[in-house]
Amino acid sequence: MPRSRRSSRVSALEGGREEEAAAVPPAPLTSAQQTEAAAEQTVLRGIFEIGRGSCDVVLSERALRWRPIQPERPTGDSKYDMLCKEEFIELKDIFSVKLKRRCSVKQQRSGTLLGITLFICLKKEQNKLKNSTLDLINLSEDHCDIWFRQFKKILEVTEYEGHAVSLLKECELQGFDGRHWKPLFAIHWSVQRFFTGIQTLEPSVVCVGGDGSASEVAHALLLRAQKNAGMDTDGILTPVRAQLPLGLIPAGSTNVLAHSLHGISHVVTATLHIIMGHIQLVDVCTFSTTNKLLRFGFSAMFGFGGRTLALAEKYRWMSPNRRKDFAVMKTLAKLKPEDCEISFLPFNSSEDVQERRAQGSPKSDCNDQWQMIQGQFLNVSIMAIPCLCSVAPRGLAPNTRLNNGSMALIIARNTSRPEFIKHLKRYASVKNQFNFPFVETYTVAEVIVHPRNNSSRYNPEEEPRETASENSFPWNVDGDLMEVTSEVHVRLHPRLISLYGRSIEEMIPK
Repeated sequence: MPRSRRSSRVSALEGGREEEAAAVPPAPLTSAQQTEAAAEQTVLRGIFEIGRGSCDVVLSERALRWRPIQPERPTGDSKYDMLCKEEFIELKDIFSVKLKRRCSVKQQRSGTLLGITLFICLKKEQNKLKNSTLDLINLSEDHCDIWFRQFKKILEVTEYEGHAVSLLKECELQGFDGRHWKPLFAIHWSVQRFFTGIQTLEPSVVCVGGDGSASEVAHALLLRAQKNAGMDTDGILTPVRAQLPLGLIPAGSTNVLAHSLHGISHVVTATLHIIMGHIQLVDVCTFSTTNKLLRFGFSAMFGFGGRTLALAEKYRWMSPNRRKDFAVMKTLAKLKPEDCEISFLPFNSSEDVQERRAQGSPKSDCNDQWQMIQGQFLNVSIMAIPCLCSVAPRGLAPNTRLNNGSMALIIARNTSRPEFIKHLKRYASVKNQFNFPFVETYTVAEVIVHPRNNSSRYNPEEEPRETASENSFPWNVDGDLMEVTSEVHVRLHPRLISLYGRSIEEMIPK
C-alpha cells in the first residue's frame, strides 16, 4: 500500500474512476526497520513518471520505492521536505503487471508504449480490500521491457512447468453436483474481466454462493481427497487434507463461512484474497453415526437451530430473509426443549494427547476424560469456526478461531421463552450472549449428541413433510438440513482444508 505524507494519484479499477488516495502519515521507522530497509538488495533502479512528476524508482527484494526528483533547495524548507518524502508498496501487495499502451482505432494489436501498469491490493477500513493500479510512465521500450520482465519473474506462482496441470489431474472433480459448476466458471470469467492484468492464478476451486453451497463444495473436496488416498470414508479417524484450496465468494443470505474467513462479507475483498493467494488452514468437523460418515462441515445446531431450518425449507418459495424470519418466529411460538444426553471430550492442547488421538479413536483412550450431561435443552451448538455474520458481529462462537484445534459446545438449557429470546438478541450486541444461568459453554474436541425420546422428532400433524422420515431429527449443518435417525458423533480435525482468507485473529471485533 502506498504510504507517504502526501497524496498519491492512483487509477482505481473500482467503478472505472480515478481517485485521490487519502494522505496517510507513515509510522516512523524503528532503527531495526531502517537497518532492514538499508540491507535490502536493489534489483533495479530507474526513472519513471508517477502521478504528475518524475520519480527516482527503486525495486528491491521486498518493495517498490519512489521519491520525487526535485531541484536542490535550501535545507530546512519543511514544505519541500514533505513533498520529497519517499513512498513505497510492498511486493506482496502486487498481484499483476502489464505494459501500458495507447491504441488508436487503426492500431488494433499494439499501440504507443506509455509505460507499465501495476495492479495492487489495498486495505481499506476494517477488513475490506480494494484493487487499484499504479502507472509507471516511461516511453523507452528497452527500459520498460527490463522492468516488465523483472515484475513478471517476481509474480510467477507455479512451482515448476506443468505443476498446475499435475495438481488438477490429481483431483478428479467429475463427482461435483452440476449446479456448482456454473458459478465456478462464472467467477473465473468475472475475475478475468474485472482484473484485466491477471496472467496466472494458482489451481483452485472457487464457489459462489451461501453457506450451504460452500459447505457442500468443501465436503466434496475432502471426500475426494479421502477416496484418492484409498481411505474408508465411513471409518475416518484421521482424514487427509484436501488437495486444492477453496475460494469463497459470498452470495448467500447469511454468509457465515465467508464472513468468518474474511472478517467481512464483501465480494471484492473475497476475490482479492483469492488473487493474492492469502491461504488460511481451517479446522473441519466430521459428522457421523455408527460406522457411517454423514458429512464434513464447520458448524452445526440441534434443537431450535435445526427445527428453524427444517421449517424454513418448507417455504423455499419465499425470499431468503422473509423465509428465515418467518421460520424463527414460528419456531419460537412453538418453542420446546429436546430431551438429550450429551457426551463430550474436553479439549486438551498438549501435543502428546493430540498425537495419541491421531492414532485411533479418542474415546478408547482411558487417559481422556469424557464428560456427560443430560436434560432438557432448547438448543445445542457445535462450532469449529467463530461463525461471524451481520446478526452476530462478534460471532455465534466468539471464543473459537479458524484453526485452534478445538470446537465450541454451546448449550441452552430449558428456560422461559422471554429469557431465551433475550439470549438470542444478545448475539446482535456487544454484550456477552452467554451470561445467562441457563447457558453453558465448553471447549471440546469431540461431542456425541444422543436424543433420548421422540420430543425432537418431526410430528406429521404439526409440520407435515413429504420427504423426511417421521423418525428423523433435524440438524442445521452450515445452513444445510441434515436429517438423522440416531445419535450424531462430531469430531474436530485440525487444519484439514485450505481456504482463501486472512488470519481470524485480526478480524474479530474486541
